[in-house]
Amino acid sequence: MRRIVVVSNRVMELRKASQAGGVAVAIADLFRNRPCLWFGWSGKIVEGDGATDAPDIRAVKSASGSALATLPLTAAEYRDYYLGYSNSVLWPVFHNRLDLARFEAGFYARYMGVNMRFARALAKLVKPDDIIWIHDYHLIPLGAELRRAGIENPIGFYLHIPVPPSQTFLAIPEHGELARALSAYDLIGLQTQVDVANLIQFLEDSVSGRILQDGRISAFDHRLAIESFPVGIDPSSFARAAPVKGLVQSLNSAVRIIGVDRLDYSKGLPQKFRAFGHFLEKYPEYQRNVVLSQIAPPTRESVEAYTDIRQQLEALSGKINGMFGELDWVPIHYIHRSAPRDRLRDIYRASRIGFFTPLRDGMNLVSKEYVASQDPADPGVPILSRFAGAAEQLVDALIVNPYNIEEMADAIRTALVMEKEERIARYTRLMAVIRSYDSATWAASFLATLEAAAKERSRVAAPLTPSIRASMAKLARTAHAPVGLKLGGGRGKSERRLRAGNNE
Repeated sequence: MRRIVVVSNRVMELRKASQAGGVAVAIADLFRNRPCLWFGWSGKIVEGDGATDAPDIRAVKSASGSALATLPLTAAEYRDYYLGYSNSVLWPVFHNRLDLARFEAGFYARYMGVNMRFARALAKLVKPDDIIWIHDYHLIPLGAELRRAGIENPIGFYLHIPVPPSQTFLAIPEHGELARALSAYDLIGLQTQVDVANLIQFLEDSVSGRILQDGRISAFDHRLAIESFPVGIDPSSFARAAPVKGLVQSLNSAVRIIGVDRLDYSKGLPQKFRAFGHFLEKYPEYQRNVVLSQIAPPTRESVEAYTDIRQQLEALSGKINGMFGELDWVPIHYIHRSAPRDRLRDIYRASRIGFFTPLRDGMNLVSKEYVASQDPADPGVPILSRFAGAAEQLVDALIVNPYNIEEMADAIRTALVMEKEERIARYTRLMAVIRSYDSATWAASFLATLEAAAKERSRVAAPLTPSIRASMAKLARTAHAPVGLKLGGGRGKSERRLRAGNNE
């Protein structure tokens, strides 16, 4: 069985990964089922220029002979690569928040420097038969750097965050370089069909290339596939949840609404708090009978935008609690720390409503975890933002516009008065989707598609002549040129020719 080389910004011990939730669980599952190497940042920050290309390699206890391989970051790399370009440029732009992006000199150079250093170290570890699976926005250039180092293995890239509209993507000063880096992959996996359409449009608008008859994209003399692979969960791990007693203060009859979101401006937490406050004002009969418990673990607190959102939430929760609260009833429980995964599973099951309303989200796995934790005989109701990737699959949730406070307040009431028969019917359909697209299916489908795409590349690949290489270098230098007019028809045509420069 071929080894899978999983590359992500951060590598963690498998025991911790299995408890972390989300994609880390899927990676841990891969290690149980086949030989793997997990490569990335160790989480350590070293002083000065103490970063090295020699990874720390540790064996994993498994029959497959798997291992972890990690590198540290310097303080400057952590500042400019991680906090800077990754989380102050790419993260806000990809979440359609150009107003929060910081296009500062030095960020991109350090971002590229870390990716080049990672590529040098990883190239020494790659075996001829390996399949390489690179994850997320921190490592967009890594595939191209591996190709430059002579790695011809199948290389796939999966983006866990949403893809912005083309015109937003084009605002990034280095958008041409990013497009060129993306074109080096055999397969790019995205969360939704909307993301696929946005990325194809961006490649059309930013670099030369064309859509081929088989649906793949040709750019910089490379053919790549772009497809949707919705990330799933392991629903069986949530089926063991049991009701938890004593969760809701002293009011045994109070109904809990649960929200679990990282403290991030993309999660729509101020809008959620305002909607709940409006609900209490509009439907006063529910005062003293409903509580909103919001768990918001800290993240990237050294980035200024995250300090702002924390202060905003503390002010809003204090205002709403002061306006509506009583000595024995506090309407909003705002918890600024993480909770153990097993504890969350039990809290989900004890909550009548799951309230997940991000302004923009790649998938929002907690909404799936909430559904999977419910009692099939008496399930709760998820309220889900239409701008979460999960909304494309979980159509039987109550889908809302997170910018519409009135609509969210009314959705809370709809969920509270929903008859048990309807709740069961919705839950049954939601669980059918979650079981069909679980974490194992996600990983297996991506890897199978990657192998097929790499085989097709090998079949049609032609050697790069010096003239082609010169053309590619020239095109890279002119990546910031104004976008030209597209030629040809719409996406329904068999092919669409873009600006210039592709060779078949």
